[in-house]
Amino acid sequence: MSTRLDLAFAALSDPTRRAILTMLLEDDMAVTDVAEPFEMSLAAISKHLTILTRAGLISQEKRGRVKWCKLEPDALRDASVWMQGFGQFEPVNLDAFERFLETELRDDHDG
Repeated sequence: MSTRLDLAFAALSDPTRRAILTMLLEDDMAVTDVAEPFEMSLAAISKHLTILTRAGLISQEKRGRVKWCKLEPDALRDASVWMQGFGQFEPVNLDAFERFLETELRDDHDG
């Protein structure tokens, strides 16, 4: 699982690749359509798509003469499960914590 996580997070580290994933949320897209909004060469976009494919975040298939990209919906499952492990703690209510400390410190000081 570690290698898959490493590949996924490395792929997600680039804003262009994150933008591509966002575009593919809508529907499958031809590579040329993926490349259209970016000011870079088709070769550069292809490199980004290769990284996303190796990470398992997208798949590519040729339909006729056109290469299509498809978001792989389960690809981020491992990353999501891993990140949820950090959400196990409730956020700290600082005001309530401050009141608690004031009460405790007052009681200790008085007692």
